[in-house]
Amino acid sequence: QVQLVESGGGFVQPGESLRLTCITSGFDVRGAALSWHRQAPGKERGIVSRVSNIADAPWYADFVNGRFTISRDNDLNTAYLQMNSLKPEDTAMYYCNAQRKKDWTTVFDYWGQGTQVTVSS
Repeated sequence: QVQLVESGGGFVQPGESLRLTCITSGFDVRGAALSWHRQAPGKERGIVSRVSNIADAPWYADFVNGRFTISRDNDLNTAYLQMNSLKPEDTAMYYCNAQRKKDWTTVFDYWGQGTQVTVSS
């Protein structure tokens, strides 16, 4: 059974930090790109950061602006998103995604249930 379980969200004040964790199971994470996405109320879900299966050249959305760091540990089947200098506009549900493509075909595309991040003073 495929599972992606996010944790680490919470309620923080502006400028504080959170570390999100995504524990995966039921598939070979070593062949998957892992990414974090977020969705605020009334807005579409959008990508925050992505790391390839070989963890080279992580990609970040422009709004991250050096505040977040994505990482992965294939031995632990886990992805992380370290978020520093959080802003109120970072408030959203954060989702973990695992995707594998081969020859431009999607082999699998799995999502977690999300973890809520709220940034407010």
